[in-house]
Amino acid sequence: MKIDQEYIRVVGNNISPKDIIRAITDTGKQDEAFYVMNVGEVIRKHELWLKTFPKIKPFYAVKCNDSKVVLRLLAALGTGFDCASKGEISRVMSLGVPAERIIYANPAKPSSHIKYAAKVGVNLLTFDNQSELFKIKELHPKAKLVLRIRCDAKDSQCPLGMKFGADKSSIKALIQLALELGLELAGVSFHVGSGCRDLAAFSEGVLAACDALTEMVYCGADPYILDIGGGFLESTIHKVSLSVNEALESVPHGISIIAEPGRYYVDSAYTLATAIHGIRGKEYYINDGVYGSFNCVLYDHANPLPIPLKETHNDDLKNFKIWGPTCDSLDMVNDNVLLPELEIGDWLVWECMGAYTLPVCSTFNGFPVPNVFYIATEDVWKVVQDIITLANPEDQFDPVNFNVTLLQTVSS
Repeated sequence: MKIDQEYIRVVGNNISPKDIIRAITDTGKQDEAFYVMNVGEVIRKHELWLKTFPKIKPFYAVKCNDSKVVLRLLAALGTGFDCASKGEISRVMSLGVPAERIIYANPAKPSSHIKYAAKVGVNLLTFDNQSELFKIKELHPKAKLVLRIRCDAKDSQCPLGMKFGADKSSIKALIQLALELGLELAGVSFHVGSGCRDLAAFSEGVLAACDALTEMVYCGADPYILDIGGGFLESTIHKVSLSVNEALESVPHGISIIAEPGRYYVDSAYTLATAIHGIRGKEYYINDGVYGSFNCVLYDHANPLPIPLKETHNDDLKNFKIWGPTCDSLDMVNDNVLLPELEIGDWLVWECMGAYTLPVCSTFNGFPVPNVFYIATEDVWKVVQDIITLANPEDQFDPVNFNVTLLQTVSS
């Protein structure tokens, strides 16, 4: 698959991302940090979603990871897309995704972005305040509006309610204002917070949204959408689904259910490899940091933990501090992690690094954004070809085929 120099490389069924990392680093030609992205993980997550939430159509949150490989694959799988700006809308639509499969889910949008949405036919827009309604009335009067209400989880990795979501006391007034302005109310949305660990939060949100939908009908609207937002984790998805699917029984007949999963789809698909280039006592310096892939430490409240690539038989683990490569003292990846004694040139592997990492990377101090090696096993590749052929017979992938022994030819 070739998209803006992004390739999927087909490998044997028994080859893992860690095998790929080892083969690349063994060449001795790889000096910078890099990722290995496993396409099969995205497909597996989608299949799990369809099985777990048969009534809920996923609209992938583009902000989480906007790789064109990811977006194109999800587009072929039939997902919708949650976009937060005209840039994200443009990126998704450039891949052939129709406007009808996009929700512009940023409740506070710049005027030029609203104009762009109207121009390209993206009509499904969220709002949570009066000023947004007046802007939309002027710039996109044909929009189909989704009222975002506030419904915070008690425990989430990245809370959002302090910034977005209408409080319960303001819901009726916002509904009435929208109708007075002659705008169409399409439905209600909520977001419990990214990386939600509160298992009851989603079902509580569904019940609160049902109250808002009832208020819309009472005021004379005819809503047809309930958007239950994002925050899903694979580790809790089965338990969450039990309460969510039960709560959906309370949703009025004729309401379509959508959601905005982001990290759920991509976190486990990406594995990062970093090299140790400096050692000072019990401190390791690596070639990626918080201004690069590990911005998730600051932005997403993540706590990534490394695994040494080389096998060690040293059980004497010690507490180490890990620094990123820039000259800023803020650039600390982890201040206390158990690791064996390693050497300069040794590599560390970081799993589950696909969410809120690459899209926020910078080149501060001149350090590059890590490259990504996209891989699919032979069995997964057959599935991918079937998916793309069914989605668009004229849009065929152009894979670079190789096995691990040939990695030396693509690592330079």
